[in-house]
Amino acid sequence: MTVAQRIISTVPSQTELLYDLGLDEAVVGITKFCVHPQNWHKTKTRIGGTKTLDIEKIISLKPDLIIANKEENVKEQIEALAGYCEVYLSDIKTPVDNIQLIKDLGDKTGTRLSAIRLATKLRETISAISPIPKVLSAVYLIWREPYMTIGQDTYIHAIMQKCGLKNCFGNKSRYPETTIKNLIELQPNLVLLSSEPYPFKEKHIEEIKLHLPNSSFYLVDGEAFSWYGTRLIRSVGYLNNLLQTISSQDDKFFG
Repeated sequence: MTVAQRIISTVPSQTELLYDLGLDEAVVGITKFCVHPQNWHKTKTRIGGTKTLDIEKIISLKPDLIIANKEENVKEQIEALAGYCEVYLSDIKTPVDNIQLIKDLGDKTGTRLSAIRLATKLRETISAISPIPKVLSAVYLIWREPYMTIGQDTYIHAIMQKCGLKNCFGNKSRYPETTIKNLIELQPNLVLLSSEPYPFKEKHIEEIKLHLPNSSFYLVDGEAFSWYGTRLIRSVGYLNNLLQTISSQDDKFFG
């Protein structure tokens, strides 16, 4: 297998993985949303946003491998780039998919030993998640106006399951829209408001809490729930602290 020498990443979580694989000089372009690691965010060439890739700039960087994602990138843009050089297109819905991603990129970038180490660490991390003592129903909101949540075929759904949370929209696909009326009908135990892609704040809790007085609300770190790659290794402590907080503060659900 030919090892890539000039790599472009079009997805923030996969950029972080490339960094953890030790591919500093080989990565020649990243998106404006690739905020981790911070020194790459400051110094690497920006090639647009995940859905607004600058095709001409990417070609000018002469990559031999582009790391993309089926969900986060625009199909037409990725197809155009595939006509220029090899594109690795990930499709991550479960932790198992994530482990395979690490192995694949290790093979393609000549960092197989580092990839094996990271994959092993990720397996250990997944096992280290301490779910809440009783399964609680939860709605995970990612957008406002309209409200949007997550369905069963998403990485977030899989992480919620590992945490002991039952996704109220687990019978839906991808990212369904919802309404306050719908949430009232569902009466979730928990409402989790993500920090991304919509940056929910305390003021947004009040908008919904008025209609769901029996639910508990939490602002959550979207990276911990939605970033595949190696982010979970860094955020397992955060997740366990969140789950411990839910267990201690919401004892009304565990009686």
